[in-house]
Amino acid sequence: MLRNGLEPWHLLIVGIVVIVLFGSKKLPDTARAVGKSLRILKSETRAMREDGAD
Repeated sequence: MLRNGLEPWHLLIVGIVVIVLFGSKKLPDTARAVGKSLRILKSETRAMREDGAD
């Protein structure tokens, strides 16, 4: 029944829902904020790994 978690058409539907909810004007700001958050998360996890190795 469920072969894979996300099929390509699932991603298309999610993309359409995001565009409808946020609108095309807010998407660049939202994407920028998500990217910044992911960079912070990545740097924090890297710092935690380095602290744990010591």
